[in-house]
Amino acid sequence: MLNLRYIVLLFLLVGGITSRSWATFPGAKSDWHGFERFDFELDGVACRVVTPKSVATGNPWIWRARFWGHEPQTELALLEKGFHVAYCDVADLWGNAEAIRRWDRFYEYLTDEHGLSRRPALLGMSRGGLIVYHWAIQHPHQVSCIYGDAPAMGIRPYVRNAMEGDPVLERLRGWLDAHGLTLQAAKEYKLDALDRLAPLAAAKVPLIHVCGDADEAVPYEEHTAELARRYERLGGAIKVIVKKGGKHHPHSLKDPTPIVDFIVAHQTRSDSP
Repeated sequence: MLNLRYIVLLFLLVGGITSRSWATFPGAKSDWHGFERFDFELDGVACRVVTPKSVATGNPWIWRARFWGHEPQTELALLEKGFHVAYCDVADLWGNAEAIRRWDRFYEYLTDEHGLSRRPALLGMSRGGLIVYHWAIQHPHQVSCIYGDAPAMGIRPYVRNAMEGDPVLERLRGWLDAHGLTLQAAKEYKLDALDRLAPLAAAKVPLIHVCGDADEAVPYEEHTAELARRYERLGGAIKVIVKKGGKHHPHSLKDPTPIVDFIVAHQTRSDSP
């Protein structure tokens, strides 16, 4: 009888631990490619979580920054492997302080209240690279790895040769305003991710980028190639998959296996920030 009580107690304890990751998320429930998706607000900010059918050991998750649902093949493959997929709206904030505040709150919510891993993989596509890197630089020990897909790494490459009245400034107006920058201040800006990679290298955060070398929107040489040179000089590790002749679109890879394998391999990094 005593042994039976211990068995029941153990079952309840294990069940309690497991249910933490399976705790029902709030908001509207819907189907996303065969998986359960939950849409809700956290402190007035639109958030989204997709749950796997079976949760992998350690409750891993991938955190998409922008452009929800665009080329989702990596996330779908990770869902099959037991990852959650998460999203917190930071559109039009361009990785500024408010965007980081929103991400801090969402991270706290998912890790403290739902028991997800304290080291998510981050996915930054195009301008989503801004919040991914700006947040990771402030929290280098809270990241398992970073997957950048043709990510923008800074504003200086766009304004280096710009002058007042240049049409390019209208396309950059939201970016400049989000950070309170004038054209001259943008030219002298030293808080781009390209200038602040040391914390990530010191924390040994592995990076993988997928880019086209003919990207017309986020030029490869000025963004990913320059980041790779700087990161490696700092002792950091980065894998770059270059699509020869590739432009900004399409993103990702038709077969995302190299990306998925990279993320899964680095999910085993210590889960103690």
